[in-house]
Parts: sequence; structure tokens; C-alpha cells
Amino acid sequence: MKVGCIGLGDIARKAYLPVLSTQPDIELHLQTRTPAALAEVGDSLHLPAAQRHTDLAELLAQDLDAAFVHAATVAHPEIVTRLLEAGVPTYVDKPLAYELADSERLVRLAEERNVSLAVGFNRRYAPGYAQCLDHPRELVLMQKNRVGLPEAPRTMVLDDFIHVVDTLRFLVPGPVDDVTVRARVEDGLLHHVVLQLGGDGFTALGVMNRLSGSTEEILEVSGQDTKRQVLNLADVIDHKGQPTVRRRGDWVPVARQRGIEQVVFAFLDAVRAGKVLSARDALATHELCERVVRAVEERAA
Repeated sequence: MKVGCIGLGDIARKAYLPVLSTQPDIELHLQTRTPAALAEVGDSLHLPAAQRHTDLAELLAQDLDAAFVHAATVAHPEIVTRLLEAGVPTYVDKPLAYELADSERLVRLAEERNVSLAVGFNRRYAPGYAQCLDHPRELVLMQKNRVGLPEAPRTMVLDDFIHVVDTLRFLVPGPVDDVTVRARVEDGLLHHVVLQLGGDGFTALGVMNRLSGSTEEILEVSGQDTKRQVLNLADVIDHKGQPTVRRRGDWVPVARQRGIEQVVFAFLDAVRAGKVLSARDALATHELCERVVRAVEERAA
């Protein structure tokens, strides 16, 4: 099975390549326009020169069975278009694109060509988060905070807050009929944003503070006098009278803890089985993110 990896930045190196490079049935091909990065990563994985490429056309000529796109977001539309037009099942880091029109076009293209397109919402596969589906979810609260990183609204929402948006969509127990956005913008930079989703019998809150004083990710789901809390995708604390703590095992790989390993395997298994994956649900997350961006920009104006 020939699999291409396009873009060799931190995400590819830390999260995806350690999974892809250890699969015995995969012939891994790397592509980046940066020769130094290609040499460094290729050498670390002991890949022959024939599996290292600086040009996308050269990579596509390898008759790939699947591809993973980890290039910068601004490059996604062009790269994903070329992969889909070549009939290559494609997994791409979130977001599909910064502009909703580009994301819509890519999803339509995948459907027209009947080619798999998957977006990397790995938190849906993270064990601590996936287990929350079995818990009462009358109230869902997710915080993903950083230190000293206010940013332009569109890039902050599409590159980072999108994880919060998608996780809320994943966990809400029913259709959403109310959406509220609050934010603080100063000098064109988004300091914090709060998204509230409401539906019949539930409320979901997503919070991101880029000036919080701490880098943290906290998920809480509660209802029926019980609560489950997941801290930094690792420790799971169940509250029912007295808290019960389940900590990540000492030897559990970070890629498995964060759902990377599982989402990679799910995509590759679908490719092997000839199953075409749709990005239509991922597009709904992008549409909600666009709604958040517009609300923030209106507030800033």
C-alpha cells in the first residue's frame, strides 16, 4: 500500500509519521518543497531516495493508494484538489481551508469524483472523549486555553478553536437549535471566544482563552447528578459522590491518547476496504466555525 505524506512539519513528525512509518504493509512516500526537511526526515526513517519527493507531481506519479496532507492550511485547497482529481483517497489536517467556499468546493469535488476525503478531527477518537458518549450529557463544557497567543479571528478559529467546535458537535445529544457567540477582540486580535449551543434538554459551551495564563484542555460532561471530566486528553475523573480518577497509563503513546493512531487506522482501514469516506459532516463543523468568525468580526467592527 503506497501512502504519501505531504508536509513534514511538527504535526507530521510528532503525531502522524510515528504511526505511519511503523505499519508493515505501507510503502511511505514523503513530499515537501524543503530539501533539508526531506533529507532529515527521510534519513530518520531510513527511506530510500525513490520514496522522497520535492514535487507534488512526482509524488502523484507513484500511483498512491492514499495520502495524508500536513502542509500549511493556505496550501490545502491546491494540494487536496490535485489529490482528489487524481483519485487519491485523502486525509487532511483540519481545517480543509480558511475560507468556507474553498471547503465546500473540496467536499463537492470529492463527492463528484467518488473519492474519500477525511478531515483530521482526532479528538473524536481520543479514548477519554469517545468514552463521554456513554455518559449523560445535559451539560457539555470544553475549554482549550493557551498563554500569550491572541490571534487574528479567522486563523485562531479555523486553526485551533475548530477542535472545540467539532468536539461539541460530536458530543451534543441532539439537534442544535440555538447558537450564541461571545468574544473579546482588541486591536484586531481575538483574546477569547465563547460558543454556546442549545437544544432540547441540553446546553454545550466551548471556551478558548488565548491569554489564560495556562495551556490546558478540559472537557466536562454532566447530567443526572453525575459528571465526567477529562484533563488534557489524559486523566478521566468521574464524579458521583466521591471522584474516581483514571490516569493515562505510563506506556500509552501520546498518539493513541490523542486519538491520532485511531483516526489514522480508521482512514487506512476504509481505504483497504474500498469504502468511500465523506467529509460532509466535517463541512458542518466548518460552517459553524464560519458563523463564529462572522460573529466575532461583527463584534470587532
